[in-house]
Formats: sequence, C-alpha cells, structure tokens
Amino acid sequence: MRLILSALLLLVPGAAALPSQAAAAAPAAPVDLDALFVGAHPDDEAFSLSTLGQWNEDHRVRTGVVTVTRGEGGGNAVGPEEGPALGLLREAEERAAVGGAGVREVFNLDDVDFYYTVSAPLTDQVWGGDTLEKVVRVVRQTRPEILLTMDPAPTPGNHGNHQQAARLAIEAFYAAADPKAFPEQLTREGLKPFAPARLLTGGGRGTSQAGPSCGATFRPANPAQNVYGVWSGRTSGGGRTWAAIERDSQRVYASQGWAVFPDVPADPAQLGCDFFTQVDARVPFPEPGTTAAAAPTAILDGVLTRPAGSVPLGTGLSLRTGAFDVRPGTPFAVEVSVTAREPLGRSSAALRLPEGWTASGSGDLGRITPGRAATARFTVTPAGAAGRARVGAVLTTERGRGWTDRQVEASPAVRGRQQLLPQIAQYEKWTADVGVPQLRGLVTPVLTLPSGGSRQVGVVVTNVGDAPRTGTVRVDLPAGFAADRAEAAYPELAPGASATVPFTVTNTDAALKTSNEGGDYAYTVTVDGVVTGRPALELVPAATIPQAGAGLDVDGDDSGYPGPAIDVSRLWEGTACSSAADCSATARLAWHEDTLYVAVRVKDDVLGTRLAAADCKRHWRTDAVEIALDPRGTSENTSTTFKAAVLPVTAEGPPCALRDADNRQGPATGMRIASKVSPGEYTVEAAIPLELLPGSVDPQHLGLNILVYDSDTQDKTGQTRIGWSTWGGVQGDPYRWGVASLAGYRSTERPAPEPVIPDTALSSLDSPQSLEQAVRVNVPPAGGPAAAVAGQVVTAVRAGSAVTVTFRAAGPGKAHLFVRDARGTAGSAVTAVPRRGTTTVKVPLTRALAADPAVVAGWESSRGGASASRARVR
Repeated sequence: MRLILSALLLLVPGAAALPSQAAAAAPAAPVDLDALFVGAHPDDEAFSLSTLGQWNEDHRVRTGVVTVTRGEGGGNAVGPEEGPALGLLREAEERAAVGGAGVREVFNLDDVDFYYTVSAPLTDQVWGGDTLEKVVRVVRQTRPEILLTMDPAPTPGNHGNHQQAARLAIEAFYAAADPKAFPEQLTREGLKPFAPARLLTGGGRGTSQAGPSCGATFRPANPAQNVYGVWSGRTSGGGRTWAAIERDSQRVYASQGWAVFPDVPADPAQLGCDFFTQVDARVPFPEPGTTAAAAPTAILDGVLTRPAGSVPLGTGLSLRTGAFDVRPGTPFAVEVSVTAREPLGRSSAALRLPEGWTASGSGDLGRITPGRAATARFTVTPAGAAGRARVGAVLTTERGRGWTDRQVEASPAVRGRQQLLPQIAQYEKWTADVGVPQLRGLVTPVLTLPSGGSRQVGVVVTNVGDAPRTGTVRVDLPAGFAADRAEAAYPELAPGASATVPFTVTNTDAALKTSNEGGDYAYTVTVDGVVTGRPALELVPAATIPQAGAGLDVDGDDSGYPGPAIDVSRLWEGTACSSAADCSATARLAWHEDTLYVAVRVKDDVLGTRLAAADCKRHWRTDAVEIALDPRGTSENTSTTFKAAVLPVTAEGPPCALRDADNRQGPATGMRIASKVSPGEYTVEAAIPLELLPGSVDPQHLGLNILVYDSDTQDKTGQTRIGWSTWGGVQGDPYRWGVASLAGYRSTERPAPEPVIPDTALSSLDSPQSLEQAVRVNVPPAGGPAAAVAGQVVTAVRAGSAVTVTFRAAGPGKAHLFVRDARGTAGSAVTAVPRRGTTTVKVPLTRALAADPAVVAGWESSRGGASASRARVR
C-alpha cells in the first residue's frame, strides 16, 4: 500500500510547509483482482495461460500470479547466473511470459527455492511459518474472486514445492475470510477479511477427447468431482489459437530450456483443454453435466459472469454436510445456505441425491431480501454401494436458479487400508486439519518391495461406525506374490478406534517387471467380506554388491569388478533412446573396507554441452551420471541421503563431480572420480567413502539408484533420462530407489548429521521489477506488511555520470535504489538510513540513460515492513 504522506511529513524536519496538502491525500487502494494463481516457481502458471488469456480478452478478467520462490534452485540454459542473479532472470522471464496472456501482476514472496524435492513437509520446513501469512495478506489486499493453484497431493513425481504452494493457497481460501486468522493484518495493517468465491486446482484426474468437446467429454476418475475444461483451440482476436499463444509464452522461459518447445498442432481439433478441479465454492456454479458446465465461462459463472436464467451475481450459495464419512442406512444432516446482495424473492432449495438415497426436511427459504441469509435443513439417508457421492442442491428463486454440491464418502462400518507412506499420511492428516476431506484419497497407497524380497505390510483397520466391532481382514495378492497368511482377525475396536494387522509379503517371482516398466502390482484388501481398498505393491530392483579383494584403482575403467553388471538402461523420462548406441548403460559396484566403488559405462553417440568445471552443477543440462545412496533405505526425502553427479568431461577436459539435493550439497569432497571417453561411449568411476553418507549404513537395505542423463544438444537441455529404478520423480523419492545389500560388510555406527539446505533467495527489495509493481499496484513487496516507519524517494536529479537521489525517512532503515529507464537498470545502490530525516545518495550510472528515466526505491524499515516509491529523473 502507498504510504500515507501526511504521517511522513509530520515526522521529517523541514516538512511542515505542506501539512494541509498532505492531510488531504488518501492512501491509494491496492489493485483489485478478479483471479489469483498461486504457484511455487516462475513457469508454474505456464500451462494455464491459454485460459487466463481467454478470460482476459473475452471478459476483461484481471489475473495476478503469486510465486512463492523465484526458482533460484533451477537450472540455467542461457548463462552462468545462479542464486539471486538467476532469480532476477527468472522473474523477468515470468513477467514477460504471463504478459502474453494479459497478466501484469506477479507477487514474489521471496521464499527459498532450495532444490528439487517431492516432499511437502521438507518444503514447509525450509520455507518457514510465515509463508501462509504472506499468501493470506496478498489475498486480502488484492481481493480475488477466483483462487487457482496446483495439485496439493503427493502424487508420484509432483514437486514438493508445488504441493506446498497448493496447500498454502487452499488454506488461504479459508484463512483470508476468517477474522481470527492473522488478526494483526486487520488491527495493525487496516486490511479486512476477504472470502474468495471459488477455489480450484489445476488439472483433472480422468479422460477426455481432444477438440472443442474436450470439456464436455471429460470423465473424472471420481464422478463426484467437478472438473472444468477450457479449450485451448479457440482463436484469439489476433487470429491464432490460444494454445499457440501459450506456447510462445512458455518459450520465454529460456533459462529452463523451454525455448526449444515444439509448435503446437496447427489443427485445432487436435488441441485439448486446460482442466481445473473445484475444491470449494461459496457461490452458485454450473450444474455438472449441463451445457453451462462445459462452457469456457464455467469457472467464471456465478462469480464474474451470469448465465441466462441464473441468480444475480453476488448471491452466495453453499451446501454443508454433517459428516464426510457416511454409512448406508445411517442418516446425516445437510444444510443449504443462501445470502443475497440483490432481492431474490420467494426462494426454495431442493436436494439432488444419488439413486436410492432419501431426504426429509423443508427446502422453503422464504422471501430473501438484500443482506438476508436463509438456510434450509435436511436429513439424508444413504443407500447403495460404497464410494464417493455427490450431494447437490438446486436453488429456485424469483430471479433465477443456482446449483451447488458437496462430496461425501459412503463406506461400511469398518474399513481397512494399507499403511501409508509418511508423505501420504502427512497429506491425509492435512486434509483433515484444514477441513478439505474431499481432497483425501487422491493418491493410491503403495509400498515398495525389493525384487525377490520380503517386507511387512500393515493393514490399518478403522471402526467408523457407532458400535464396537471385531472381524477379519483378508489380502488377495496377484500372481508372483505370497503372504504368510491370507486372512487374520482384527481386535475389538471401539467406535473411532484403529488397529494395524500385519502381513509378511514376499515377491516369489523375481522375474516380474520392476519400476516404471510395469512394477506396480495392485491387490485387494477385504474387511468382513467387503472390499475396502485396492492398494499396490511396487517392485524395485535389487542387487548384491560384492566385496573386492583389494581397493580398486579409480581410473575410469570398469574391469576388475567382481560380480555381474547391472543394467541401468531403463527409460525414465524424456525421449526414448533410438538405439543402444544412442543411450544405454551398465553399472558395476563393489566395496572394500569402508569405500563403495561404482563404475558406469555409458553408450552415447553424441556428447552434450561441455560445461566449465566451475559450472559443474545442475547435471540434468548435459551428459551426466548420478549416484544416489540412502544409508538405511528409510529416508522420507533426500535431505538424509547422499547424491552425487559426475560429468564425464568439462570444457577444460577432466570430469567433475558435485553433490546435489542431498544432505550436504556442493563440491563432492572426499569422493574420488575418473572417466574415460572414447568414440561412442564413456565410463565414469567413483570411490565413495561410506563415511560421507549421512549416518550408518544398513548392509542389508542400502537404498541405491544410478541414473544417466543424456543430452545430444549444445544448448544445455537434456533429452533422455535412463536408470536402474525409474519411477517418475524418483530422484527425489528415496523409498522408490533400488535396494542393495553389501555382502559381508559390517557397519560402523555414525550419527546422521543435520542437513544443510540452501537458504539464499533474492529479496524483492533487490528486484526493481518487483518494486515498480509495488508502486503501480499499491501492494508492499514480498507479501509482507507495509513499512512500520515511512520512507520514500523524493527527488532524483541527473548529475553527470550519476543520479543524485534525495530520500526522506521517518526513522532508520535501508534504502534500495535503482535507476531505471526504457532499457532496464542503469545503476543501483543500497544505503543505510541511520535516523529520521533526509538522506542524499549519488547512484553511479553504468551506462548512458535512455528514455523515461526514473528512480525506483525499496524501503526496508528497521522496525519491520517494506514499501516502494518512485520519482522521475530530472
């Protein structure tokens, strides 16, 4: 928000001449948005730009983007920038990219982009406890009616930062409307609670046809979900499809290697939809299955657009159930609530229920006048099979109709499910804590099992009924698997109580496929004769690492290793290898004393970019071999593992190695490497002292993965990834790595050191782009509060090769000054302001000034908060 000038002038010596003028000036209101997308990095919004562009062109919808980090942990295919310098570059890319869809506002929150992870808990730990507060503040400031975000679930391969950004957006949907949430924003900052009307996540689980019917033909995996599609094949006013415009915007992200994205199909019939899944709504929305629900405006309807025959905009409509978990034959309560901004006249609500379900109660809402709220109450009794169901309500008024609905889950009195992985359990708890049970169960429960090995599998049995229960649990496994028992009793459970029934499961056919080649094996859990779950066992490859008779020479030669070679040629991600000569690999491993030796021979007909040794990082940009080790095979995320990548060649010639996304990133100190490169192949070899691993090794269950990155280009972009255990996102998922045993090895007890996580992020005060936006939209930078003590640039005068800036402050702090013109930044300086008053600073110019020069200033008050201001250069 813009500073209140009167308060500033009263505190600054010599400013008393203007009090009457200053007192008349009112603070400008922050920008008022229609929609807000919340993502984790620049480019997270890039696959929704077709939709945002259509909304802007057709309905003047003003959308903003919240980007929690600037992506400093990502790669850079266009230059040497990293850390904050890369963040500045990626912010510029994002602002240019979203501009193609008519989006002008990007709100950076300055959190750390540390490295690729699939762990939302680790992301939350690194980002800290104030990120939700910042998102809520931006929502209360900009007041968007529609909140869009990403997938909050730990779906395999889903970036943990993406998960956490989505969870923050979902929490903010409720918290921004709650006066008890962050009350100081109301009492100290002058904000007001604000309730967005609709909340949606990007994507949709289900199937659809391409072409203009993509929205109407979508079939959700969960039939009770509301999924909306916006066709990207529609033509813009400029005569091009929105898919083509979106692709141009995506190519702006050159630092991420996106400049080489291919053209989209020229035939609109081959283009699909952007899909969005509704989480919640406070207003009417199109009834599922109707023409309106498949229209391009379906997400806007009831919020920003009014379809024919519908209730007036500003009408609130919601449905709440007394429980999410319901049981056939057991009644539960349903309430339908309506609020009105315009008169609705005589009104009523009628429920729409699954076949066989019954309801009692009155739907009469009486005459609804402006400002009045009315509620209809029903008792619903479920019937039929278990599963997700939609409870809907039709609102009928003298001014039009409206629809709303809510999911419930029908289940038997006792249910059983396979024990959850830590990330899944944490996510399921989060859905309960936030009050979004409709988002639970999005990820099939899985447990990994080494090929030919055994493990204990627990079935968690829960009594969701209202009386004590006892009975039996049965597991029916697919061919190639056996359990120590097919059926077992569970103890008597009081209502709400749970117990875990263990089964020992063995893979009896070691020839079954592992990893993404087909290693996902579903089975059935039955409780008291009723099927209550279809979880899966995921086979991962297994190997025995033999002991070497003596230490091996680390010379880039894989001969002399005892034992068979491991095939690490499975396609993991990207384009399939055209032949074994294009990309394939084998690995040999051995141990001696306390050192693990690894040699990987790679067939590769074209070497990728030769990076400088000083640029030995982010190995996915060129040819590289990654070695991943989890000491005990139990890590939830890679912060408790060892991961090192070896580049076979550098611009200077010799190989280089760097640890990345693990317990201690940076130089691979203590690790010896060598390589040999010959026509059509290369070999990298490494000796890894096991003391480098974070904690003692379990010789029977060492988590192991070997991944090969192949690039045939010179533009720092990869094409193909192959490896040993090759699930999607496996580089961040230690539980899906393969399992190795070290025959005869005796482990030395070592404590696990605390992980070292990168913690450097660009500050919005050091981003002139962010500061210029803060001035333009009257929203303080970085999602923080306005400066507690005022400060702003007053004048800027050109003086030879510098600009003399006068800065006036009401107390101590720090001023971040940038000279900007039509070409960008021409000079900058940061100066401490020790006390209230006027400070004069000479900002040296790095080049001649171009058109429209100005100084933009970021102010960091010593008492907290920040602000931005601007003055033209005279």
